[in-house]
Amino acid sequence: MVQRSSSTLVSEWFNNPSKDLLSGLVVAFAMIPEAIAFSGIAGVDPQVGLFGAFCLSLTIAVVGGRRAMITSATGSTALLMTGLVSSGEAIGPGLGVQYLMVAGLVTGLLQILWGYLRLAYQMRFVPQGVLSGFVNALALLIFQAQLPQLGLDLHHSEASAALPHGGQIPIVWGLVVLGLLIIYGLPRLTRIVPSQLVAIVVLTAITLGLNLDLPSVDSLGKLPEGLPSFSIPFGEGGVPFNLETLGLVLPTALAISLVGLMETFLTQDILDDKTDITTDKNVEARGQGVANIVASLFGGMAGCALVGQSVMNIDNGGRTRLSTLFSGVSLLAMILLAGSWLKQIPMAALVAVMISIAVSTADLNGLRNLRRIPKSDTSVMLMTFAVTMLTTPHNLALGVLAGVALAGILFSRKVAKVIQVETIDLNDQERLYKVTGQLFFVSKVYFIQGFDLHDHRQRITIDMGSAHIWDQSGVAALDQVMRKFRLGGSQVDLVGLNDESLDLFERIGGQESAHA
Repeated sequence: MVQRSSSTLVSEWFNNPSKDLLSGLVVAFAMIPEAIAFSGIAGVDPQVGLFGAFCLSLTIAVVGGRRAMITSATGSTALLMTGLVSSGEAIGPGLGVQYLMVAGLVTGLLQILWGYLRLAYQMRFVPQGVLSGFVNALALLIFQAQLPQLGLDLHHSEASAALPHGGQIPIVWGLVVLGLLIIYGLPRLTRIVPSQLVAIVVLTAITLGLNLDLPSVDSLGKLPEGLPSFSIPFGEGGVPFNLETLGLVLPTALAISLVGLMETFLTQDILDDKTDITTDKNVEARGQGVANIVASLFGGMAGCALVGQSVMNIDNGGRTRLSTLFSGVSLLAMILLAGSWLKQIPMAALVAVMISIAVSTADLNGLRNLRRIPKSDTSVMLMTFAVTMLTTPHNLALGVLAGVALAGILFSRKVAKVIQVETIDLNDQERLYKVTGQLFFVSKVYFIQGFDLHDHRQRITIDMGSAHIWDQSGVAALDQVMRKFRLGGSQVDLVGLNDESLDLFERIGGQESAHA
């Protein structure tokens, strides 16, 4: 027993510590600008996103169900927080963050509940086309987010210290290209050190060595100056602990809990596919809940798994919980201990890293094989992608729901044709209809069309021995066919119904139709 526990500890934490530590360090570099940016989306100070990223990483490394997955503040959840923060600030200055912390606590409790209710099993109904559209849209959104740092921001007419302008733009482009050459070229020579980390170090050294005046991490906002502290958002200086507060935060918390888990589960599927292992989504759901509770108690915003950084971690060799833990530790350590150096990292270096993340996130294999993929799957992928990109602000959750809905419609059309009705004329006065397949609300139209309801033979036999009735619509369809034949003067015999179908037919309408 002791040996088994020791083996489990090694496989989950210390299977390859050197790669895990280096990968976690690189991921931390990529988490910093995103955490700050997502704080801005939610309408809170940068430290709220950074503290959330730190607390989420440390907690999920211990209680999560998927090793090496990166959890942090995310854009999809930050978009859902804006309204609540604004409402809180309208009630009183500074209360927006407090209400956000309460929402994070409720989000965590709901996610723990979803985990015990096995909500993750519903992910079985998300087809590959939806997943492909989701990651392709996310990849494009990640890339689009880098355009302002390339001098291609069309929404800012005035110059900003956080964005390159004038003569800075060609220099930034040159550094980004150099960074990408390092990221994709270095692995051909050696994989001992992650190429993203080398790119960050080299571009920072060039910027400092040549004394280039370019936007840096310092341009994004003020960084925290101390460790996050434990605080309860209720009571003095906080919000009241009552049903009114719950009513205000519950809609936001419910949305964050569902959207966060949906993105987490999709990320988990991507990583499971990359590493060829299967992990428990319900355990991960409970872990995400615990992590969001911890983050909210330490002044951080709720979040979920990050697709880009998670893929980046796996691609750089991160395989155990140590990589996730060290990404959070490195993030806070860099902010507190190396803040002065960290502030000098040019945004061009992080842009190069984020572009590589966008490329690795996209389903390039699916795009290359687009002509070979069934048109229905392509339609689902395009629907998911289009809805995500056309909504303002971009809504990954709505894109996934639209993709699943279209997949359901297309699947229903395919399934509807699985039922067949064969007509066999026994003689001039007798006809046999042999039904094969599944009879339910989708296939009832094809079922009815299989009968010649205007040809009233003296005796009609409907053989259901190779069919099964699933619902009330199926019973109504069979009842309708029998009734029309009888109204035309035919004697109708129904044979071959299995026990379950017969019971359903008799309970819902079969007996009444038999006396019509």
